Amino acid sequence: MPPALEVAEVFRRHGDAYRSAHAGHLGRIERRVISAITACRTATLGGHAEYCGDCGLVRIAYNSCRNRHCPKCQGLARAKWLAERQAELLPVPYFHVVFTVPAQIAAIALQNKATVYNILFRTAAETLRTIAADPKHLGADIGLVAVLHTWGQNLHHHPHVHCLVPGGGPSLDGARWIACRPGFFLPVPVLSRLFRRLFLDRLQAAFADLSFFGELAALDDHTAFKRCLAKLRRIGWVVYAKRPFAGPAQVLAYLGRYTHRVAIANSRLVALAGGKVSFRWRDYRHHGKLKLMTLAVDEFIRRFLLHTLPDGFHRLRHYGVLANGHRAAKLAQCRSLLAAPDPPPPPSATDYRERYCQLTGRSLDICPACGGRMEPLGPLSRGLSDPTSSWWDTS
Repeated sequence: MPPALEVAEVFRRHGDAYRSAHAGHLGRIERRVISAITACRTATLGGHAEYCGDCGLVRIAYNSCRNRHCPKCQGLARAKWLAERQAELLPVPYFHVVFTVPAQIAAIALQNKATVYNILFRTAAETLRTIAADPKHLGADIGLVAVLHTWGQNLHHHPHVHCLVPGGGPSLDGARWIACRPGFFLPVPVLSRLFRRLFLDRLQAAFADLSFFGELAALDDHTAFKRCLAKLRRIGWVVYAKRPFAGPAQVLAYLGRYTHRVAIANSRLVALAGGKVSFRWRDYRHHGKLKLMTLAVDEFIRRFLLHTLPDGFHRLRHYGVLANGHRAAKLAQCRSLLAAPDPPPPPSATDYRERYCQLTGRSLDICPACGGRMEPLGPLSRGLSDPTSSWWDTS
């Protein structure tokens, strides 16, 4: 069953008022996200109708907005992506490494999303690959999948990159597979120091591309900016390495949780009343205790929109032996070095409905009421308020 409350309902009730109240500084991307989520799976976007030939049930399915920030539009995209990744898993342990940045950097990132998020991706990947290639640590050419999250459980801006890394890689000459030690990948203190240095060096080099306003306006002075970075060079930066996964199934479960997540899932919403939104969150400073947070609607929407991404920005990236340009060839090399068999070919599908069944295990052809077969009636026009009066087109 769908959740009782959705982010879309918050926007439907309060989105217009929020747009009016913040018209002076609400960007095009934020406006588009509000509009897309509001319209998702409603008559506004049109859809199609079908019926059961056995019991006569008529089912109307409205189109999805497909916006990557929409909580309802990630399920099928996640299933499709996971199916493609399953064939790329290697029979080795996988590690989960998280790179995060101090609050001062997060504030700069919020005003310069594309520039700083790109530096975060590039630096996390280079840090892992540099330390792994060092013979003192591993001496291998590794690969990784990295996904950007910009939120914490309370929806505050907290940019960090989750990296999924096979526990080993080809030797630098490509002649053999080098595995990491059991249960240990790379030393976290070494990763943290290199990550800090590379990140701050790149951020300083990008000064001309950065913009500062509001509370950060003073950083527009290059001397003040360098003083700020100098302070950040003297504090510890958080890099967190989790225990290795037990096997491929656990790796895929992790990927499913992280790769297509949005700032808050509909399932966490509890109530919308009196101009306030209540939702569940885990307080990781208190051992992950589950708590309830209540925010004014304006503040909830503001926090949700903090996590919109620039147009064309890729929040999921592959590096090293898993990089897009040579992934197939490098994976074949890895399997050869590991004496691992080639993966089976992915199942073929003739149409969307068959592919949907393969990915989700649920058939769109079966009547939910009697188990009979659903037959198409036709498309629904966009914006049709009464789908029961001439709501399919047989032309």
